[in-house]
Amino acid sequence: MIHLLFTLVFIEMALILILSFANPIRKLVIKGLDLLKQGRGPLVTKTVATTMLVVFGSTIYTITKIQKRSSESGALVNPTDEVLMAQRLLEASLMGFSLFLGLVIDRQHYYTREIFSLRKNLETAKKLN
Repeated sequence: MIHLLFTLVFIEMALILILSFANPIRKLVIKGLDLLKQGRGPLVTKTVATTMLVVFGSTIYTITKIQKRSSESGALVNPTDEVLMAQRLLEASLMGFSLFLGLVIDRQHYYTREIFSLRKNLETAKKLN
């Protein structure tokens, strides 16, 4: 699962970089995001994000259980609990980053489209005057 989350985070970071700078791929990415936001796309996206949020909450709950168990046992910490804690913490971090980057991509797409429409309106206003 960690490999999948790392891949997802890197893809989202690449999309943010593509949307941030003017390049030939940006128009293609914007058109792809437009198509994704039509039809059943928003429903699927919200369902996946909600599922990730539930898994994120479950991971956080597991982390708190491990911390509570290690604090109740005293000074001796089980090495297995340390490994589980590190893995769950990494999963939770990657899921949180992924959800945040998804929101950043959504807002960046919205603002980029808004800038394009404002530029078109400005050009048509200049032509009319």
